[in-house]
Amino acid sequence: MTEHYLIVDDDAAFCAVLARALGRRGHTVTVAHDAAQALAEAPMRPVRIVLDLNLEGESGLRLLPALRARFPDAAIVVLTGYASIATAVEAVKLGAVQYLAKPATVDELMAAFGQVSANPALPVRPQPMSLRRITWEHLQRVLAEHGGNISATARALNMHRRTLQRMLAKRPVRE
Repeated sequence: MTEHYLIVDDDAAFCAVLARALGRRGHTVTVAHDAAQALAEAPMRPVRIVLDLNLEGESGLRLLPALRARFPDAAIVVLTGYASIATAVEAVKLGAVQYLAKPATVDELMAAFGQVSANPALPVRPQPMSLRRITWEHLQRVLAEHGGNISATARALNMHRRTLQRMLAKRPVRE
């Protein structure tokens, strides 16, 4: 069945590759590289929306409610290279059906659109998160609370802005 996808991502190369892969599967695709373009040039009824969390330094979470309002029946999957529990929870609260960390395959992306309800069969992690990962998650949560503003986040955490930037650059390995 042919679906229409709207890809909202500031990475032109990624958009081209994903659009080509979806096109090969018989789907139609519209690409937007920022929030204004997504709302202005989007087709009347995209069925599936792929939204990047980081759009040229802006949070894709800010665009999510506008997309949800304009396309109430569309399924939205947030795709990001900066995954954290805080942003995943916020994305789902704002109306995303799924949240995937990059790199994700086209098959994983299409499966995410198919899974719109909870999956009780997912295994529970046998080990708790590492201290580095917990620190990363906390930094991401506070950063999200301050709208992605590094300076405001550093003030809230009572730390130097450059120290925070260095800590954010040292993303822990997936556990």
